[in-house]
Amino acid sequence: MSAFGRLDRLPRLRLGHAPTPLEHMRQLEGRFSGLTLLVKRDDCNGLAFGGNKVRQLEYYFGEAQAAGADTILITGAIQSNFVRLAAAAANQNGMHCHIQLEERVAKSDPLYRESGNVLLDRMLGATLHSYPEGEDEAGADANLEAIADDLRAQGRHPYVIHLAPGHPPLGALGYVEAARELAGQLAGEGLSLDEIVVPSGSGNTHGGILFGLRAAGIGARVTGICVRRDAALQTPRIARRCQQIADLLEVDNPVTDSDVILDDSFLAPGYGRLNDATRHAISTAARCEALILDPVYTGKTMAGFLDRAAKSSADRTMVFIHTGGTPAVFAYGADLAAHNA
Repeated sequence: MSAFGRLDRLPRLRLGHAPTPLEHMRQLEGRFSGLTLLVKRDDCNGLAFGGNKVRQLEYYFGEAQAAGADTILITGAIQSNFVRLAAAAANQNGMHCHIQLEERVAKSDPLYRESGNVLLDRMLGATLHSYPEGEDEAGADANLEAIADDLRAQGRHPYVIHLAPGHPPLGALGYVEAARELAGQLAGEGLSLDEIVVPSGSGNTHGGILFGLRAAGIGARVTGICVRRDAALQTPRIARRCQQIADLLEVDNPVTDSDVILDDSFLAPGYGRLNDATRHAISTAARCEALILDPVYTGKTMAGFLDRAAKSSADRTMVFIHTGGTPAVFAYGADLAAHNA
């Protein structure tokens, strides 16, 4: 059996444009002499502003479609990219979508609560629900199940995309596949990979790409930049996610404990909150490479990428995974405007 096991046999509904571009960041390469710096443009994969969740949703929607679901339920932060894209995918496939928005970030300004992804959720016609906690994954999932029970009583066939650990990590499979895609692109350019820098939040993107690279026989360093939890909490989460992927694919786990590398230097003051390094990274990416990054995920990840590049020796190839999140820029307009005046 292939190291990817039954990846190609699991239900999958194609939602995005693939392969996504792999581009050189020429202006940044000029700042870091001797480094090859690339960006994997998963912000360019279509579907309502795109982003990394498109790949993840393909496997959830594949299972939902196979189960005959007519309604999707999902939970996330108020400015969640995941819920926005779930609503978009539901529309494309003739399904209803119920979105639960959690209070993860202590922001009450109108831009944050009504613009960005929230505006798109409403434009997409999703039914919105609220959940008062921001760090209660099990409770958020339980509330989704209660909503699903009400929908079943009305004769609908709901499918719940769970957030908490303990459920098969179907979303992570999107980034196992992305790692295989990236390996082919690098080989096509005759490049060997030394390091990938990726956001680490739910663990699906980080765990999936780490697993996929190891399954493809690529031993490059994978640096996860913490965007929600500190490294002490996130490290076992990623290790568990990789084992869950192996169990789901029915293969041996190619990821070792030493493969799981987390950096929480850019996390403070917390999830969805800006710091000076993130502001600088957002500005640098925009003015050097015309890359639009968000304050929650990609801005912090670029801060980590620039730090890793500064510490790297010459003749190395590094890849930044651009996971999208563009609409959130508008929700953080007040925070970003002063820095970019």
